[in-house]
Amino acid sequence: MTDTVASEPSTPSVVRTLDVLAKAGLVVLLWVAIANPELGNLRGKGAGMRAVGYPAMAFVLPAAWWLFWRDRVSFPWVADLLVTLTCFTDTLGNRMDLYDTIRWFDDVVHLANTGVFAAAALLLTLPRAASRAAHVERALAIGVTAALAWEIAEYFAFLSTSPERIDAYADTLGDLGLGTLGAVVAALVVHRLRRAGRLSEEEPMPWSRQAQSGPVDQALVG
Repeated sequence: MTDTVASEPSTPSVVRTLDVLAKAGLVVLLWVAIANPELGNLRGKGAGMRAVGYPAMAFVLPAAWWLFWRDRVSFPWVADLLVTLTCFTDTLGNRMDLYDTIRWFDDVVHLANTGVFAAAALLLTLPRAASRAAHVERALAIGVTAALAWEIAEYFAFLSTSPERIDAYADTLGDLGLGTLGAVVAALVVHRLRRAGRLSEEEPMPWSRQAQSGPVDQALVG
């Protein structure tokens, strides 16, 4: 590892611990859901899709960092934790049957998880000096796209054959609206924390560093 990487501020141990625990918990919960869908409360809710997609999301960043960037940048623990939490909280919510017992829980998850995912993307792709407008613009681009992709996947995974499809249109519009709001809130929070000197250990991945010298990204900084 280079001296530049070694000299960067270290991530608090609590963040590293939470990240590892969230990944371990996600794997255990998904194993339970596949072995016994009734126990995981995922019968008829795309358990197979989650079993494939969630581990891919939770482990793609560590794999990419190890293969391509470990000698150039410190591991992005905060961003990785945020991505993992989007998968873990949904799986845990189903395991505890919160979606079916608490009417507003689904709305909270769409608002929070889209925001959390957008925040992770901002930390991974946008330089700390970027303006508030740049944070909001990228959060909306990533957050709304992610929310739309989720709704499409959800429909084909189980809603298309579920009795809930009757109300799916209104629910989808509400979820997309909440996801958009979550992305905007995430942009404002990340920008504020960066301006306050927080999250200094989180550097964008090298792909965005190369773009910082370009005219587009330079125009976003200020």
